[in-house]
Amino acid sequence: MAERDISQSRLYEWLTGDEDSRMCLDIPDEACVEQPRNFFLHLFAALGNKLADELASARLVLPWLLGVIGAPLWMVGLLVPIREAGALLPQLFVAGFIRLRPERKWAWVLGGTLQALAAAILALLALFGHGSLGGALVLAVLVALSLARGLSSIATKDVLGKTIAKRRRGNLMGWSGSVAGAVTLAAGSVLMLFDDRPGELALAILLGVAALGWALNAVCAARIHETPGAVEGGENAWHSIKLGLRLLREDRAFLLFNLTRSLLLASALALPYVALLGQRQSGTELGGLGVLIVVSGVAGMVANPIWGKRADTSSRIVLRNAGLGTAGCCLLGAAIAWLPGDWTDRVWPFAAVYALLTIVHAGVRLGRKTYLVDMAGQDRRALYVALSNTLTGVMMLLVGGATGLLAQWLGTDWLLVALAGMGLAASAIAGGLPDVER
Repeated sequence: MAERDISQSRLYEWLTGDEDSRMCLDIPDEACVEQPRNFFLHLFAALGNKLADELASARLVLPWLLGVIGAPLWMVGLLVPIREAGALLPQLFVAGFIRLRPERKWAWVLGGTLQALAAAILALLALFGHGSLGGALVLAVLVALSLARGLSSIATKDVLGKTIAKRRRGNLMGWSGSVAGAVTLAAGSVLMLFDDRPGELALAILLGVAALGWALNAVCAARIHETPGAVEGGENAWHSIKLGLRLLREDRAFLLFNLTRSLLLASALALPYVALLGQRQSGTELGGLGVLIVVSGVAGMVANPIWGKRADTSSRIVLRNAGLGTAGCCLLGAAIAWLPGDWTDRVWPFAAVYALLTIVHAGVRLGRKTYLVDMAGQDRRALYVALSNTLTGVMMLLVGGATGLLAQWLGTDWLLVALAGMGLAASAIAGGLPDVER
């Protein structure tokens, strides 16, 4: 047992570049002793979550599911808004609930378990669902899955802040992203083997594996050693809203961070449009999508550890650079679409842009997560995370709807130019944020 602990500590020190695995800045001594073990539990939990996210993707797998069961086409357009906004909008309302629990990991466990059950139900619908009723059930289950995802999201960040020390969190999320990138690569390779429309059994297997991924996430969360925290200051939903609005007025750094985060939605919104350009130009279907998924996995494996180390040094600079990178990738994608020549009729030029944008988007995700956790004190970390995520959910609906209208009006290439402007604005604002790692 002692030898395993020593090996675990050495591996932890190698992954983090820390010669003292017991170095802690803002967590209790008891949590510091358990930090190497908790680090790997967080890592495997993230692996299960990412695997499930990819295999139950609202951008790829669930549209196929609706097609297989013969659901109306308009239902496909509801998948991504439900998946994303449903996970973000309710988080402010559960912040008070989580705050009243000395050990917040059990909220995480509950969220992971509910997501696993939802994925299992989706697998059954792949086998037995049909028509409008089947499609409506898929959307209803997706709502439940998204709400459970929101519960897990806020609890995960709160537990992360209690169990992993400052200047180690970005590194953890970087390695988590790298492992997740490998999983994405494997998922994309498998999907490339399918025909244009995978059968009911293939979809059921994918969603069944997704259920196992979320089950792994819940099991790892339950095994994390979490020091019980203070429960004072728990708020109900409406008190949380009032307090959150007051924080936005009084905490200028928090306000500027949320403005930066909203503008950096450009990186997420640009990804499907770059993929759409590649599909339109190349005329490919599943093969092109498989290529994009594979390059996304490779990019994630390469980018996340690098961004993670940089985020531990200065997440503000990561956000600033990610805004610049977003602008550059969007302009490059639009330029390629405008260039004459047969070489743009292939998916590969757009796959290259997609890979670069995936690298940039990894910086956005790691930068904002690290900045938010580090800027929030232990007493109100759950509230800060919930409020920021709720605001982002609202902005996702608003900005997402606006980009859809702009794409219809201006075309995909000019929309990318507009998103480049958002990236530049985000970079400018991020440059004025305080450094929270120092």
